[in-house]
Amino acid sequence: MASYVPAEDRYRFMTYRRCGRSGLLLPAVSLGLWQNFGDDRPLDTQRAIVHRAFDLGITHFDLANNYGPPYGSAETNFARILHHDFRDRRDELLVSTKAGWDMWPGPYGDLGSRKYLVASLDQSLRRLGLDYVDIFYHHHFDPQTPLEESLGALHTAVTSGKALYVGISSYSDKRTAEAVTILRELGTPLLIHQPSYSMFNRWIEDRLLDVLGAEGVGCIAFSVLAQGLLSDRYLNGIPTGSRASQDGSLTRDMLNDENLARIRALDDIALGRGQSLAQMAIAWALRDHRVTSVLIGASSVAQLEQNVAALDHPEFTADEIATIDRYAVDGDIDLWRTPATS
Repeated sequence: MASYVPAEDRYRFMTYRRCGRSGLLLPAVSLGLWQNFGDDRPLDTQRAIVHRAFDLGITHFDLANNYGPPYGSAETNFARILHHDFRDRRDELLVSTKAGWDMWPGPYGDLGSRKYLVASLDQSLRRLGLDYVDIFYHHHFDPQTPLEESLGALHTAVTSGKALYVGISSYSDKRTAEAVTILRELGTPLLIHQPSYSMFNRWIEDRLLDVLGAEGVGCIAFSVLAQGLLSDRYLNGIPTGSRASQDGSLTRDMLNDENLARIRALDDIALGRGQSLAQMAIAWALRDHRVTSVLIGASSVAQLEQNVAALDHPEFTADEIATIDRYAVDGDIDLWRTPATS
């Protein structure tokens, strides 16, 4: 493989936002490796996407223990890229990972026990070939485990030097407020919350953003394109090979007549702004200053570039917001609603 030389102007155009009341800045757009970084995709393609992301000023790469397929392979593949091309640039990168969903068989490979979370982080570090990650998340609230136990494991990750910061994902506003208090008492502040959020899934606007703003906790939104619904890919049906055609995180029933009508109306608004629907959806998710960053996936360099270009036109007029609000309503696409409302 040829040596990678990063672009000299990589920090010139990206917007960076402070994460809550911490000292940490995140790029407005971060790269998520949930999709497209498993063993089912060529490593050369993955490598090209990561290179271009860094050249565009994306410093934050978000993983989880079970990203793939198979589970763990996204971390392993990212490690290959990291150590071949970024071994001298670790201090320019933010690497995050998570645990909370199922990872290995048996009673200790799922949910929120200290046993699972500590072991999972150790496994992730081995796959990544790193001494520490920058952010370690509990991937979702576990009602079967005392919150003090799950958050105590995050605290241990920091005190043991295996993580610099900690976060939570898919926690309700009530559980988030409790997590803030528990972690503050332990001496490890909650840095960030990672919720699902999009034009078709606006649950965080009810109370969660108020909690995060008041407590000085950052917010990084995932699935801002509603699993791909908020793009031009499904305007004329379900393409072969698309995520919806495989009934994975985007199912055919989400592409109902009501959602398709809203998608087409939103696409018209985006065209009037000189953007693609995906670009407008990304800019829209960033319109609130309490949202620190948004996570995007990418299956190609071209798609990555198109989505990052959302930052070229981030402002909305009051009339645009009012018109968008007519169509940006719940689309029954939130796969993470149960833990987030527990």
